[in-house]
Amino acid sequence: MSNTSLNGGRRLGRTALFAAAITGLLAGAAQAQETFRIGIVTFLSGQAAESFGVPARHGADFVIDQLNRGAAPAPYNRVGFGGLRIEPIIIDENGGATKQVQELRNLYQRENVDAVVGYIGSGDCLAVAPVAEELKKFLILFDCGTPRIFEDASYKYVFRTAAHATQDNVALARYMRSRNISAASYSLINQDYAWGQDSRGDFMATMAQLYPQAKAEADLLPAFGSGQYGTEISALGRAGSNVVYSSLWGGDLQAFILQGGPRGIFQRSQLVLSAADHVLQALGDKMPNGAIIGARGAYGLMAPDTALNRWFFAGYSQARNGTYPVQASYRMTQALLGLKAAVEKAMASNGGKKPTSEELAAAMENLEWDTPGGLIQMRLGNGHQAIQAMAIGRTRYDAARRMVTIEDIQRFPAECVNPPANMRSLDWIKAGFPGAKCD
Repeated sequence: MSNTSLNGGRRLGRTALFAAAITGLLAGAAQAQETFRIGIVTFLSGQAAESFGVPARHGADFVIDQLNRGAAPAPYNRVGFGGLRIEPIIIDENGGATKQVQELRNLYQRENVDAVVGYIGSGDCLAVAPVAEELKKFLILFDCGTPRIFEDASYKYVFRTAAHATQDNVALARYMRSRNISAASYSLINQDYAWGQDSRGDFMATMAQLYPQAKAEADLLPAFGSGQYGTEISALGRAGSNVVYSSLWGGDLQAFILQGGPRGIFQRSQLVLSAADHVLQALGDKMPNGAIIGARGAYGLMAPDTALNRWFFAGYSQARNGTYPVQASYRMTQALLGLKAAVEKAMASNGGKKPTSEELAAAMENLEWDTPGGLIQMRLGNGHQAIQAMAIGRTRYDAARRMVTIEDIQRFPAECVNPPANMRSLDWIKAGFPGAKCD
């Protein structure tokens, strides 16, 4: 572990010690004298809002309120960020990459935010990352999935506090293999932009390793937000593959399932979805039983049973009238907790002052911290890209509880489903996962 991580070893326990050690340093000048302004960017309108953007905002609302009141559990129980009250400025991600670049500039140059946490869309992340770097401003990408952010470029001020899409697809295929899911043939349907294309590539490469005899059949790339899938469902029905794989998400995924269910394709083919926990509450009994799904981490109904997760799951659910947190809520939370850890680490080194972007970047690089979804480790992209553990399970509608449950959950260590630091994701898969640690 790097000497720039929180402490270099026993995660939560040492994080708590770290927090206690800096208490005296931070008790003076920084104590409640200033605010720490965060620009938060998430979809508040459009087809990605209901299942992704708004739950992310709800996660931010809950966690920031808890932190500002000093009500989060240790090691996050110090008020705000090192005594600085957190002031969020929330921006809608809807509108495309060009608009987001302008909004990012406004946040830094007009709103004078100290950091930005944002972006669900992979295209938006690819667009804004170079801008933050040009301005020398601190940016956390909290959700987007394309591996290309740190595989095609190097940044000083930009970080992603969640794993990229490779782990989703490697974990899905490993789950299928471990349960002897029949996959002599498979078809694919993915959105035609960075997320869908990269997910498709990773899944096909992984299948070539774990199911070398499998035949790829229908390979469909509808436009993002198309909403109507009659043509694609007909093509999947004609193919009749053993497996139908998809990285569709949000409203697109809901529409695909609602339109495909009555036509019986999910009875003929095993449905495999890389990111679907966020649609389970909305779909209810319309979600096919037995679908193999991921959540882009160990989130929601697949989250680990820890004190930190019990605090988050129960508190969020109570605040949202029984709606439980899903992927985007967890990922926003782990970004904010990571930012808190980085701010307080930087303040411990600079005498308790609000940190600069340079000090934040130095503190975040190679950092590790605990979250409701498990340990986050900034291991890839020269310490700027996270890896984390994964969970995969199968859906079953529980009529008595009137909700979709997840059973047959299998967990995968971060180093089983993420590439090592010295390899690009696709190269790692095609080489047969060298260095993977799955036990």
